[in-house]
Order: sequence, then structure tokens, then C-alpha cells
Amino acid sequence: MGLFGKLFGKSEPVLGPADLSVLRCDVHSHFIPGIDDGAQTLEQTMELLKAMHDLGYRKVITTPHSMADGYKNSPEMILGGLEKVRAEVQRQGLDITVEAAAEYYLDHALEEQVNAGTVLTFGNKLLLFELPFIGEPAMLKHVVFQMQTQGYRPVLAHPERYTFWYNDFNKFTELKERGVLFQLNLVALSGAYGPQAKQVAERMIDAGYYELLGSDCHNMNHVQAIHNTLTRPYLHKLIGSGKLLNSGL
Repeated sequence: MGLFGKLFGKSEPVLGPADLSVLRCDVHSHFIPGIDDGAQTLEQTMELLKAMHDLGYRKVITTPHSMADGYKNSPEMILGGLEKVRAEVQRQGLDITVEAAAEYYLDHALEEQVNAGTVLTFGNKLLLFELPFIGEPAMLKHVVFQMQTQGYRPVLAHPERYTFWYNDFNKFTELKERGVLFQLNLVALSGAYGPQAKQVAERMIDAGYYELLGSDCHNMNHVQAIHNTLTRPYLHKLIGSGKLLNSGL
């Protein structure tokens, strides 16, 4: 019995590795070199893209951090970096498509960008955003409404990581009822963020709350964590649920 089986009083069945190629597209990563806490060099970027290709992905939508305090990545910076990555992918002949959006930190700068229409999105106006880990922002529902008013479809990154909601599952339900899409960091299912995040992620899979599956890959340690997650039953359950939008992006 593994560690998490002991923690929850049961062991998980051992399954074969999940086939990520059915997803085709990863929607959350940090592969543009030197602009956030992900890849720092073009060589690292290519190593990561080759690893994603080996996992079965044929497209990645990479999402650098964008925030008022911290990684102040403008659309121009992100798209400029994207062009350099695409040129190297073509030069090396790697069979993978690379697009870019951003992972926006929910702050007043994001509200201004949403209202000005200057955010980077993917798919059909999907807008990936994250919350501070210390607590729910007072402006959360207001900014979600602003996103929707401007025609965007808000996608909350890794909701299973927000510890301030662990004791009130209704907070997740309220956001779903407001039309917010949820993106799971797949390594949460192996306990990478701790047993509580794993448990919350599994509960949300049971509830049908996730529409997108992402790697949130920053480096090769994350790639190894993905490999360690492939046999997890709840990853198989989510991929087989028919709810994920990845393959259509």
C-alpha cells in the first residue's frame, strides 16, 4: 500500500499508463524561455517540448505568468518569445505545434486588461487565470463577471491547489454555477501538492467539474512527475469522462 493509500485508509488499483495522446493538446505550461519561472533557455524549452511530444502531445498552448507585481509579461513579450520558439521547433523538425496565451494573476491589472480587450486567450476566447494562494480575492466574482461581459470564457487554473476552499466545497460549486471552467494540474492526482489537493481533485472529477487538463510544466522535474501520475485511476477516469475539451483546441 502506497503512502496516499495509507493516508486515506485504502490502496489504489494499479493501472497501465494513461494515453495522453488522446488529449492531443496541453493547455498550461511555461515554455517560453527567460520570461517567468519556467524554461530559462531555448535549449531547455526544446528539451521540454521533446518530452511533451514523447508523452503523446502534438500541440501545446504555453501560458507564461502575467501579473502586475512579478512577471509583467505583455502580449508583445509573450508573442515575441513564441516566434523564437516556433522558429527553433521548425529548425529541429519537431512535430509539435506551439501556441501561446497567458496565465493571468487575478488583480486589478487583469481587470483593466479584460476591459481593454488586451488579454491573450486560447481556443474560443478561453482566458486562463489563477488566484493568490493566501486567500480568496474579494474581487473574484466581479472580475469573472467582467470577463464574461467582454465575451471571454474564464478558466480557473488548478482550483485543487487553493487550500482556503478545502473546507467549503460549495465555493467550487458556486464558481461552476457562474460558468467558470476548471483546469486540473494532472500531477495533483499523484499527491504532488499533498494529500488534500489530491483528495479535492478526485472529488471534483467525481462531480464532473473539470473541462481542461494541463501539465503546468515548468521543468524536467515536472515531466517526471507527469510520468509518475500516468497510472493513477482518477487520471484514467477523467480522460475517459468525455468532458475534457483539450482534443478540440
